[in-house]
Amino acid sequence: MPISEKLQKLLQEEKVKYEILPHPKAYTAQEVAHSLHTSGKQCAKAVIITVDGKYHMAVIPAHHKVNLQKIKDILKAIDIKLAKEDDLRTLFPDSELGAEPAMGNLYNMPVLIAWQLAEKEEIIFNAGSHTECIKMNYKDYEKITKPIVGDISDIPL
Repeated sequence: MPISEKLQKLLQEEKVKYEILPHPKAYTAQEVAHSLHTSGKQCAKAVIITVDGKYHMAVIPAHHKVNLQKIKDILKAIDIKLAKEDDLRTLFPDSELGAEPAMGNLYNMPVLIAWQLAEKEEIIFNAGSHTECIKMNYKDYEKITKPIVGDISDIPL
């Protein structure tokens, strides 16, 4: 599956520079980073969560794990949990399962992003497939997604 048409259209409408990075099939964000010969600190993965019954997208570095308690505290939420796999199929019909683009606004979801990614000059994320990523300037990403930046993840031990 090539880059999501919905994603490509948004990037063109916003007139931002981006690069499509083809890579060998990879299923985890760490595998993607490795196949692109880049750091997992620059590659982002999207984690879909429900916060008080509403879907949100948490965008974290490839080598991190989402911390639901931290997000719950930031949003002052009552109930927070990971979305189910079946939900992802419904929410992202134009993407391969597990390759959802880190652009929650495309899917009417608020975006939270780890501060570690917000400090980078560029961000790399899945383009809706297991064989292509998008690389773009972080400031452009921020302009489009309007994320909440915070401490939302941890490095697994």
